Amino acid sequence: MNFLVRISVTLISIVMSTVLCGAPALAGSVIDLAGRAVVVPDQPQRVIALAPNIAEMIFALGRGSVLKGVTQFSDYPEQAKSLPQVGSYIQPDLERIIALKPDLCIGIKDGNPRHVVERIEAAGIPVFVINPQNLQDIIEVVLRLGDILGAEEEAKGIARDMSERIRQVEIRMKSGATRPGVFFQIDAAPIVSVGHNTFVNELISLAGGVNLGDGPAAYPRFSWEEILVLAPEVVIVTSMAGGYSEGYLMGQWRQWRQIPAVRNNRVHVVDAGLFDRPTGRLVEGLEILAALIHPELFIDTRENRQAAPEKSLPEKNRTSAVARRLLLARHASTGSKYL
Repeated sequence: MNFLVRISVTLISIVMSTVLCGAPALAGSVIDLAGRAVVVPDQPQRVIALAPNIAEMIFALGRGSVLKGVTQFSDYPEQAKSLPQVGSYIQPDLERIIALKPDLCIGIKDGNPRHVVERIEAAGIPVFVINPQNLQDIIEVVLRLGDILGAEEEAKGIARDMSERIRQVEIRMKSGATRPGVFFQIDAAPIVSVGHNTFVNELISLAGGVNLGDGPAAYPRFSWEEILVLAPEVVIVTSMAGGYSEGYLMGQWRQWRQIPAVRNNRVHVVDAGLFDRPTGRLVEGLEILAALIHPELFIDTRENRQAAPEKSLPEKNRTSAVARRLLLARHASTGSKYL
């Protein structure tokens, strides 16, 4: 079953649930995305997000007004920074959570320790747990959060937008003649990449590349000697890699001219915020990856020709310019940044 069929099944199931039941079953017991029965209030008014991506999705749904607490590193959108923090998503502070008097906490299975969730629930606070593992799951999370928070139409709009943008990338990638080897770096000391069971691995595949870090380890470490053997054709480095500056990160790669990506000026630093959290912004990351891995599929589009003549750019800057143009309007409205 391909990605679009799976998304269609998810959307149909939500619609059928509404048709058969008259409205989403918000009051009483619901099954969360970790398979747990949870008693959710009919109209939650005091919500705590137990991970940064959850806060981001609640704001995306237009329900930021009900958000009363977030965890450390909840920095997107800007409004999230001003909310009270209740510790980290790995170590939420139970006393702070109780003090904020929430009527609902929303947690994440891959992050919030189970015993912490159980302690919150023992204090009489329901916890609805999400469990996104891929892009389809993120769309399902958006739809379920929309049901719970009274933002069904907003959720359906986001789901449709994500699905359509993914479909457009898939259509464009069908014209790609090759699948270049991609090395995606998320840390610098040591060098860390991404393995099989990660969102970035899925993005690289959808964007028409081959993840050279693919393997059983989710976040494998590499030496420069191993990277030389892999000989990546495209290198993507996140802006948060080890907390180093873009200049330092680029300088580390430029000393290895025998690597094809370095020799051909195909080393790119991207905004970590578009790749490191399971939210709808991963689709922006997908669009950027597609343009960086297969610039030849984007350069001659009408959109790009109207933006500026590609021939006026130095060869080494053309790839990044394509990606910037593709997302300029979208980023201007969302405040996100492509380096």
